[in-house]
Amino acid sequence: MFEKDESALAAMGAHITTREIKQQPDLWESTLGIYQENLPAIESFLARAEKMAGKKPLHVVLAGAGTSAYVSDTVTPYLRRVAHADAYVFEPRATTDIVSAPLDFLRPSDPTVFVSFARSGNSPESLAAVERADQVLDNVLFLNITCAPEGALARRFEGNERSLTLLIPEANDLGFAMTGSYSCMELLCNLIFDPSSFEQKSAWVAQAASMGRDVIAREGQIASWLDGDFDRITYLGSGSLAGMTRECQLKILELTAGKVATCFDSSMGYRHGPKSFVDGCTLVFGLVGNDPYTRDYDLDILNEIAGDGIAAHTIAIQQPGKETYAGESFTFDAAATPLPEGYLALPYVMVAQTVALLTSVKVGNTPDTPSPTGTVNRVVKGVTIHPFMV
Repeated sequence: MFEKDESALAAMGAHITTREIKQQPDLWESTLGIYQENLPAIESFLARAEKMAGKKPLHVVLAGAGTSAYVSDTVTPYLRRVAHADAYVFEPRATTDIVSAPLDFLRPSDPTVFVSFARSGNSPESLAAVERADQVLDNVLFLNITCAPEGALARRFEGNERSLTLLIPEANDLGFAMTGSYSCMELLCNLIFDPSSFEQKSAWVAQAASMGRDVIAREGQIASWLDGDFDRITYLGSGSLAGMTRECQLKILELTAGKVATCFDSSMGYRHGPKSFVDGCTLVFGLVGNDPYTRDYDLDILNEIAGDGIAAHTIAIQQPGKETYAGESFTFDAAATPLPEGYLALPYVMVAQTVALLTSVKVGNTPDTPSPTGTVNRVVKGVTIHPFMV
């Protein structure tokens, strides 16, 4: 797909999605530039938030819907590990949960930075969630990470002194499925709250981009696992990579319009029932982390499933480490720097996106417009937002 010309891809209904997956390494480097350009404003905003919190911990509510919610699930474990633990409490919250039950997820007395992730910012929940946060929370600042300067969320906060809006316009995906918007919003959030030096973060982004380009170059290897008969795919991981498994499986679900069944779980959690999903038509992908302790659990479940001899393929996505999965794998260059999970998620998700793209074509779908009935839309429609009184 990545080597086909635009006209061939257009005939397949895949030119937008293919381009948007392929361009991500360049977008990550651009996102680092956006972070650097906005660094004074970011530092000022965080200083103001910490002052607002006083002696209380600052609650950072990370909110989005669908793929944007899975950005929250991906960044939270990493940030809980590396960010200023005494100052911040990171809480992933889907906007769909906040809108439908605000007082179940927001506590009025908590000083809060409400982080909104949104590709377009036009989903009804994007606006309703910030309105509910403003209603419920006594002390709140708003940080918006979105890809559409003209979107309703960005416009809503124009001139708002309690907010900071950061835009990633090149990542405003036009395809049905979010790809670059997911990875760029995930990256920008990590850059904002990760206390590592700018030089270190720059090195990690450069390494992630190099690995992403390796994914593009090795499309054929990924395609080889999809040659046979399969109708199920599952993704497993730990920590931030467990958070990302839901996004990996959603890409399959979206781009095949449900023609391929999907499942996701943590590496350790899979044994507790969900492993029943595996049969002879199942592809199992394990996202192997680089923390030596956690990595053992990722490898254990892959070795166990491979040993069962049931799955069609049991495949590790991994960087080399002291222990490495010896079975089928997408293993990155041994010379590459081992990345922490918040940045490792970037090239890993490109593998999953490529699997989804190729599988969509395999089942006869058009990846750019995969919903044959039109009942599932790029921007959610048909949502009624009901009045809420505190």
